[in-house]
Amino acid sequence: MSLKSSTKTMLTLGQGVASGLPEAAADMNPIALFRAWHSAAEESGIALPESMTLATSTAEGIPSARTVLLKGVDERGFVFYTNYGSRKAGELEANPHAALCFHWAVLERQVRVTGHVERVSQEESLAYFTSRGKGSRIGAWASRQSEPLEERSSLEAAVEDFKEQYPGEDVPLPPHWGGYLVRPDQIEFWQGRADRLHDRLVFSHTETGWSTKWLYP
Repeated sequence: MSLKSSTKTMLTLGQGVASGLPEAAADMNPIALFRAWHSAAEESGIALPESMTLATSTAEGIPSARTVLLKGVDERGFVFYTNYGSRKAGELEANPHAALCFHWAVLERQVRVTGHVERVSQEESLAYFTSRGKGSRIGAWASRQSEPLEERSSLEAAVEDFKEQYPGEDVPLPPHWGGYLVRPDQIEFWQGRADRLHDRLVFSHTETGWSTKWLYP
């Protein structure tokens, strides 16, 4: 972290603890509120404010979790990208429900999301894929994500093979790679407060919009 980022992080340490979540937050659109919190996390100087824990489970209910990066958020929900052959993708295909957790410790804030999951369109995946650096695009072709790897040299050889196959900047979208959209059924905003008397505001999606309720800490 740079000196500038470190200074910004110190200046925003604990931001929101004293004032907490205002009562008016319950009248906001939760996506708009999330964007405001995400922007505050970006401005705080912390590393990778877009990182989030993604929890999935098998059809039998056996859970697993890992950290991925948020690559888009709009009124539909939250978008991330992965290899469709990965463990997470296999679990999402078998059980298309997931949970997300954003934790911005310096701000003492968390956002928890639960919802159902679907693939984004190939056009949307392509638009994001072409924005990545060439190394990452080649890596998406070379990696057989979540499969056993006996020697790293096998992965490195695959990278070189695809570099030869695609010597220019035009690297096509792999058929096994793309995005998922988490359409939220519920979004909870958690703001740390003194004496562990935290604020917790939950938005639940209904047929007519969003309903809200406050929870005890």
